[in-house]
Amino acid sequence: MLANIYAAFGMVFDPYVLAVILGSSMFGLFMGAVPGLSATMAVALLVPVTFFMPPVPAIAAMVSATAMAIFSGDIPGCLLRIPGTPSSAAYTDEAYAMTMKGQGEIALGASLVFSVIGGLFGTAVLILAAPMLAELALKFSSFEYFWLVLLGLTCAIFIASDNPLKGFVSLFLGMFIASVGMGNPAGVPRFTFDQPDLLGGVSLVPLMVGMFAMSEVLRFAVSKDFTMKIADGRVGNVFKGMWALTVKYPKSVWRGSVLGTLVGALPGAGADIAAWMSYAMSKKLSKEPEKFGTGHPEGIVESGAANNSALAGAWIPALVFGIPGDSITAIVIGVLYMKNLNPGPMIFVENPVSMYAIFIVFILANLLMLPLGFWCIKMAKRILMIPRGILMPLILLFCIVGSYATNNSVTDVGIMLVFGMLAYFMEENGFPVAPAVLGVVLGGMLEEHFVTSMIKADGAFLAFFERPIAGTLGVVTIIVWLLPLALKMLRRRQAMSPA
Repeated sequence: MLANIYAAFGMVFDPYVLAVILGSSMFGLFMGAVPGLSATMAVALLVPVTFFMPPVPAIAAMVSATAMAIFSGDIPGCLLRIPGTPSSAAYTDEAYAMTMKGQGEIALGASLVFSVIGGLFGTAVLILAAPMLAELALKFSSFEYFWLVLLGLTCAIFIASDNPLKGFVSLFLGMFIASVGMGNPAGVPRFTFDQPDLLGGVSLVPLMVGMFAMSEVLRFAVSKDFTMKIADGRVGNVFKGMWALTVKYPKSVWRGSVLGTLVGALPGAGADIAAWMSYAMSKKLSKEPEKFGTGHPEGIVESGAANNSALAGAWIPALVFGIPGDSITAIVIGVLYMKNLNPGPMIFVENPVSMYAIFIVFILANLLMLPLGFWCIKMAKRILMIPRGILMPLILLFCIVGSYATNNSVTDVGIMLVFGMLAYFMEENGFPVAPAVLGVVLGGMLEEHFVTSMIKADGAFLAFFERPIAGTLGVVTIIVWLLPLALKMLRRRQAMSPA
């Protein structure tokens, strides 16, 4: 084990890998700081670049860019009242109110410092929990994986969607897309329309680039209001007063870090949901709830810790089970397969050095956030003044080149454009994109494990409940299905009962 850790340090502290981490960190800071661009979009645009990298620098680029983008999304929220990334939206009004009161450096400092603390906590849980879960996962058969995938898809709908019905529609659309091609247990071509390029299914990378990057370009193209008015509040020393906040709100720091890691580990939830849940919990449990919304740092402390701890938490199911914790790890799983680091419980046995290297990169990226984040805050006003009319055409060019480079196929460029338009219309009509992406990633896995299990059981469905772990996961999944119905009936009964 010590030899593996030593080898991992040698891989990470190679000058080339360190240069990749630094470059992707700067890229992530830029992507997060520009409103409308996101951490997911940053990772999607990095995918074509990783084609030419060895496994460790490729994953290091994505880890670094993601961590930085989630933090830097707080900067335009504080200065413009426009969240740079969805995970920053939970406390944008709070941070902007602090800037208007002349406390912008406290708001940005809290976002920076507690993002680092939350990120390091989530990384510690990832390092400890992932190998232990992998040992448990070695006992899994197709029955357990079927229920686990089904539970992940179910949680993605109920947790990540304000409208479960639209979440269902989005999920089934993703599962339909996953059924295209010959990648099914019977090897029968489905929905290919006699197109040879579709026999292998819809390529994941062009689909991701289209749904997360191309859709933003389209949104910019049809929008008429993209003016940016930056707050006049000066930003001084962002580290001043951070120790006082840590001493004053220690429970908030721990609560945000723990909740963020747990929510991040739920398939489909991710940093966005973690930040909203953490901010709501902070307000509910605060001794000064009346101050929330007026420029109070407590919610920023807790949510800032939550959104970055959720990033590491999302890697737990991704590495151990191959089930993405959020849309970012959905893209990363594709890159892991491309680099022959196949996610699953055996990844810690077959590629221990690479796994330790990824853990070290997580720690390094979070520590690097302090100096680079401080620099980005100082440069924020200049970054935000880049005309988006120049930025968006460049992103469109990256989308086209990246999609073509996947398989050197013009069909993939068409797939990127089609799914970009589809994601745009979905979001404009309130249909969440995340369930569709999870449906694409997990749809084939669900079908494969179901068919395999039915063959083993000779068609007896009760076999799905006969093994202890499978039976437990099955019961939990059914409870998750029935719980909303039970709560709805209970509320209806209470409303009908006389006062």
